[in-house]
Amino acid sequence: MALIPVILSGGAGTRLWPLSRELHPKQLLALTSERTMLQDTASRLEGMTEAGAPIVVCNEAHRFMVAEQLRLINRVPRAVVLEPVGRNTAPAIALAANAALATAGKDAMLLVLPADHVIRDVGAFQAAVQAALPAARAGKLVAFGVVPSQPETGYGYIRRGAGQGPVFPIAQFVEKPDAVTAAKFLAIGGYYWNSGMFLFGAERFLQELARHAPDIARVCAGAYAAAKTDLDFTRIDAKLFEPCRSDSVDYAVLEKTADAVMVPLDAGWSDVGSWASLHEALEQDSDKNAVHGDVVTEDTSGCYLHSESRLVATVGLQDHVVVETKDAVLVAPRGRVQDVKKLVARLKELGRYEHALHREVFRPWGSYDSIENGTRFQVKRLAVKPGASISLQLHHHRAEHWIVVSGTARITRGEEVFLLEENQSTYIPIGTKHRIENPGKIPLHIIEVQSGTYLGEDDIVRFEDRYGREGTNK
Repeated sequence: MALIPVILSGGAGTRLWPLSRELHPKQLLALTSERTMLQDTASRLEGMTEAGAPIVVCNEAHRFMVAEQLRLINRVPRAVVLEPVGRNTAPAIALAANAALATAGKDAMLLVLPADHVIRDVGAFQAAVQAALPAARAGKLVAFGVVPSQPETGYGYIRRGAGQGPVFPIAQFVEKPDAVTAAKFLAIGGYYWNSGMFLFGAERFLQELARHAPDIARVCAGAYAAAKTDLDFTRIDAKLFEPCRSDSVDYAVLEKTADAVMVPLDAGWSDVGSWASLHEALEQDSDKNAVHGDVVTEDTSGCYLHSESRLVATVGLQDHVVVETKDAVLVAPRGRVQDVKKLVARLKELGRYEHALHREVFRPWGSYDSIENGTRFQVKRLAVKPGASISLQLHHHRAEHWIVVSGTARITRGEEVFLLEENQSTYIPIGTKHRIENPGKIPLHIIEVQSGTYLGEDDIVRFEDRYGREGTNK
């Protein structure tokens, strides 16, 4: 039986703003190691001979970043399934189960892993998976319950039933408790954090979904059957999927089935759901500060301090979070970091781009960084990967000046095609078709100066695009 990791990568991670943004969420960031959280998750089963290539379920807007991050660690996914809209974990897993049956057959086993979790002890995690496999192969739906280290109010709990282990019946799923109840759970014992990680057969899960949430099962089966292949992606039919009811796998199936069991997990797990939990997950100095980047402190303790582009200096600060990025700074007491989500909602209401985008925006061909802007002008720094190309496009409202800083560019301007070397430049008039290609083996860096009456990213008409984005402005 093939063991297929199902990596759920659809979250937005708003509580980790300003590092995590809607179009570049926390699972695509390197927060606790040199690799991103997605990369760490995809590598978590290294050494397990049963484990096959993963199925990734992600937001369409993240598809190129997901594919590139997997490529960088030499993980070729079995499928990358694109959700047109988010509908919580039950529909996401249903799509993955249909993909597994289509690509691996009816014996496929699914190990469901959120893409944004930290597991410090990979060996202990793999041992828990091995312990759960016999039960899953026998038709059980296995949940992994994290051995609690403190009375946590931010997680749901699983109450273990009687048994000898390593697999136990589930006596009860418990909603997020208040502080007094959480402390009671810890004192009594037998309560575990619900990790959101599961192991079960693909066909078995769909059977239980059809029994307990037949509407979700029906919609997901139909939407997957109508899916289209787009480059290396499985694009789910939006019209068929959008009516799907949003529900978690816990509510839709696990709390209702008679075949749910659990395996305890003690592996240094964290969902990194807030700045406070990230602070706890990272190495701390003698003053209990977790520090990243160019940071200088004086009489500062118990803080998470993150600098991305400039010096961050603190004096007399205790139990705070300070996060600096190129376009935003967050300052908050550690005890209030759950409210960052409200702040992001406020930014969205105000129409601020910072809730969704970083100043540096990643595209399948590379990235651009908006380094300066003003009335009727904007300056960007473009980085084009070797062998990559922007789309053949034009703009109705702006002209562009390009200066090559490093590398070699092949430029299409109207009917002309020519090369630009370092320190050479060209001008693209309004309404002229154009394209930049990097024919070299090193990254191409260009300074782009835009001028015109409107400089928005939606002023793009695409004619040709190797990444399948013709007719879009994304």
